[in-house]
Amino acid sequence: MWNKMQMWGAVVAMALGASLAQAADSLPGDPAAGEAKAGLCGGCHGFDGNSEDATFPRLAGQYANYIAKQIQDFQRGLRTNNETMAGMAAMVESEQDARDIGSYFQSQKMAKSPLTSADKKLVEKGEKIFYQGNPKSNVYACVNCHGERGRGKAPNVSVFPVIGGQHRDYLVKQLNNFRAGERSNDPAGMMTDIAKNMTEEELQAVTAYLASLL
Repeated sequence: MWNKMQMWGAVVAMALGASLAQAADSLPGDPAAGEAKAGLCGGCHGFDGNSEDATFPRLAGQYANYIAKQIQDFQRGLRTNNETMAGMAAMVESEQDARDIGSYFQSQKMAKSPLTSADKKLVEKGEKIFYQGNPKSNVYACVNCHGERGRGKAPNVSVFPVIGGQHRDYLVKQLNNFRAGERSNDPAGMMTDIAKNMTEEELQAVTAYLASLL
């Protein structure tokens, strides 16, 4: 059991190193240019990145490089769990456009109002899972990759996205997609393994906690 946790620690370290190397090699995005290019995104994600439908993720405050990577993963067929998004990503003409769009949304502030309510006890249980995980079932603590309150590690460590304040419905869908093998663009399959080991109650609890972090 402990060896499994140590392995995840090594994977995290490698992913962090890869993310730093990728950031060093990437040209910076231009948020001003990205505002115009992000017009297509506004219908689902909100023009300021605060979607009004809990099935579409908030992009406001998300790491620019993470957004750019998701666009490129859809384009390259590395992420296949949303046909609509795949079609929209296909309309982004260049890597620079993807970086500009990401930079624009990163520059926006996340709205402070959740779209769904959650039970207080469920949120408390989710907080415990987020910070402690469940070593008995190999559920790695989310904080190790996603940082305090789900705010991520740092903009130049974008392999792990900001998830604090994200819509609960969207988070539930992504975890279920990882669990079912319908999404597989996570570093070294980490999220796939973790999601498979989570009970339904743990999944509901941790997503409720994350959605409350506004």
